[in-house]
Amino acid sequence: MGLAASTMHEIFSLPFTVTVGEKVLRAVLVYTFLLVVLRFVGKRELGQQNTLDLIVLLLIANAVQNAIIGADNSFTGAVISVATLVVLNETLNRTAFFSQRLAWLLNGSEEYLIKDGKPVTKALFSSGISLPELRSIARRQGYTDLGEVHTAILESNGVVSMFKKGEPQIYHPAEPGGLHIGKRRRSRP
Repeated sequence: MGLAASTMHEIFSLPFTVTVGEKVLRAVLVYTFLLVVLRFVGKRELGQQNTLDLIVLLLIANAVQNAIIGADNSFTGAVISVATLVVLNETLNRTAFFSQRLAWLLNGSEEYLIKDGKPVTKALFSSGISLPELRSIARRQGYTDLGEVHTAILESNGVVSMFKKGEPQIYHPAEPGGLHIGKRRRSRP
């Protein structure tokens, strides 16, 4: 066997100690574990994470790497793991689209951070969003201060939607919040 053939064999062949089934099981177990942990930690969106959150995510990624790959550093093993994660993720996303119960289990529900112009301290604490962070979110959405915000809702996808007093909170008449994706667009006066 030549050098090129030997190198290709090392890259693409799974070690004898790791089966395809084990690779799939490892990926499913790590995905499930992270889903449960991150579901209960909170639903802050990436744009709202602070430095500490980023550090934790980077360390989690490093910590679970060995749990997914095991004793396998092959390209084939990586393809199997990635394919398993993508298929599992897409399956859950598509199933949650049709099942409100599963969607609630995976994503939770929305939570008022400001209600009737007053901050909801318990919700802010449980979501890990401080008043300075909420002020920053309000400024990004075009409010000069939190006094202008009558209602702020932490959506199940981690986006914070903010409304002035009397402003409608339904984005599409047929589906409350149904067509709203991403940050709320403020209308110009």
